[in-house]
Amino acid sequence: MDNKSLGSRGEEAAALYLVRHGYKILERNFRVPTGEIDIVAGQGDILVFAEVKTRRTERCGFPAQAVNYHKQQKIIQTAKWFLRQRHLEERPCRFDVLEVYAHGENCHIRHIIGAFEA
Repeated sequence: MDNKSLGSRGEEAAALYLVRHGYKILERNFRVPTGEIDIVAGQGDILVFAEVKTRRTERCGFPAQAVNYHKQQKIIQTAKWFLRQRHLEERPCRFDVLEVYAHGENCHIRHIIGAFEA
């Protein structure tokens, strides 16, 4: 499986995980000039901007480590764009990371709530 297919599989598993845990998926792969957000979800009145990182192993470190300062800033700017487009600037929001470990046919997910702040 190539990296693109692995990433798509991880995003699908993460979206299903969020739905099973009571989140409502509002948008997937939201793209604007500043970047992309994998999943935008609602949890009650909170908007959750979720970055999904999928790996087969931890050989190169934990997946969340790939969400470095530069990546966080791109996600924050993209989230601001999302909020402005929908006139939701006053809505509370947070930034989560979902680490997806793909093992054969199974996926294990570690959900890091509030992984970073704007």
